[in-house]
Amino acid sequence: MPEAPAAAPQSAPQSASLLALDNQLCFSIYSAGLAFNRLYKPVLDAMNLTYPQYLVMMALWETDAQTVGELGERLFLESSTLTPLLKRLEATGYVTRQRNPDDERQVQIRLTQRGRDLREQALVCPSTVLQASGRSMDELMKMKEATFALRDAINAFNAARG
Repeated sequence: MPEAPAAAPQSAPQSASLLALDNQLCFSIYSAGLAFNRLYKPVLDAMNLTYPQYLVMMALWETDAQTVGELGERLFLESSTLTPLLKRLEATGYVTRQRNPDDERQVQIRLTQRGRDLREQALVCPSTVLQASGRSMDELMKMKEATFALRDAINAFNAARG
C-alpha cells in the first residue's frame, strides 16, 4: 500500500502571520502611545509642555528635588535626552537646575512655585484618559499593571543578555 504524501509544512503561512503588523504586540503598544500623545496634546499645549516634559513634571510632583540621574532612571531616559528637555523646562520657569556643591557631576532639579502650581492644571489628564478610553478605572489599572509587568520582563531579559 503506498504511503500518503507528507503534508506540506504549514510554517510558511504561519510565519507570515507572525510578521503581520496587526499581530504585533509592540505595534499595538507603539500605536496606543501615539494615540495617547494625540489625546494629551491639546491639554499639554495649554500648559506649554511636551509629553516627555509632562513625564518629568509628574516625576517631580511625586518627589521634588531629584538629580538628572534619578529622573533618567525613573523615566527610562538617558541624560543626553533629559538635559535639553530640562533646560526647556527651566526656561519656562517650571524647574530650576543646580549643580550639587559636593559633587559637581550631579545636577539637581527642583520645581519652582510655578511648576508646583501647574499640577492642578494637569489633573485633567487622567480624567481625559478615563473618558476617552471608554473603560472603567479598574480595567485601566489592570492594563497598566500588565504593561508594567511586560516592560519589566523585557528589561530583565535585555539585562541578562547584556
